[in-house]
Amino acid sequence: TMSAEGEVDTEYEVSGSGASLTRPIQASALRKGSRVVLKGKPCKVSEISISKTGKHGSAKAHIVGYDIFTNKKAEDICPSTSNMEEPIVSKFEYEASYTEDGFFVYIDEKGEEQRNLRIPAACEDKEHKLFGLNKKIDDGEAIILCTIKAMGQEEVVDYKENRQT
Repeated sequence: TMSAEGEVDTEYEVSGSGASLTRPIQASALRKGSRVVLKGKPCKVSEISISKTGKHGSAKAHIVGYDIFTNKKAEDICPSTSNMEEPIVSKFEYEASYTEDGFFVYIDEKGEEQRNLRIPAACEDKEHKLFGLNKKIDDGEAIILCTIKAMGQEEVVDYKENRQT
């Protein structure tokens, strides 16, 4: 777009730290266990198959993956030479303080109290490893929350008991 002074005004979509949320990766470079954006969600590849080049066009990649946050299945078919997006995934550990209004209250890496991690539904699922986590924290157990962050979303995926206290 042009501004009134005739200067070119460009807009870039950037996360708060100035870093990109994804990086390009060629479909043919993906392997089982790779991370890729499928249907707009960060996923871990569970299967990938590359078809042979046909009479018309290029080889196709069939990619099946599971959302790293919800574990929902997603798949895509694209030319094997096309660029896909690889989500940049970070892992964090925080010392849990207590729970409040459906959120974990924890101390971040700067030593500040935060309230932005929603208590996942898995804490109510008897079959899930997070079952009862919020109760353990509220009962005063020293717990370290293990999170993953990708594409602007952060979720608690595991925990461990803090043996240093």
